[in-house]
Amino acid sequence: MRYAMLMCAALFGVGGATHAADAPKPLYTVVDGNKVDPNTLKGFRTWRAAACDRCHGANQEGMVGPSLIESLKVLTKEQFIQTVRDGRLEKGMQSFGNNPNVMDNIDHLYAYLKGRSDGAITQAKVQAIE
Repeated sequence: MRYAMLMCAALFGVGGATHAADAPKPLYTVVDGNKVDPNTLKGFRTWRAAACDRCHGANQEGMVGPSLIESLKVLTKEQFIQTVRDGRLEKGMQSFGNNPNVMDNIDHLYAYLKGRSDGAITQAKVQAIE
């Protein structure tokens, strides 16, 4: 059901139907709550490789750092990227701006965390859509 809704969102704009070629690509695609498209899977792998769970928890619900499930409800994509790139040293958030793995996959990382925040991705650990 969720997959169908995401695909519909990609095919219909605010003003009505659009051509599929003109439609914006969905941020993420999720099936059954834990199966995701290849780019969102890259975001999950980036999350794991950067060890973000040390501060934000294995389920992104917060520990020393804040809950990213809640934070991504209010942060814009630009604010998210700025925070990851520059850090928030006064709050203990390190900068990842010099980490090529993180910065090369920042859009994918955002998609994964936004999917978690939106409730579309229901489990922290995801796998590829088959």
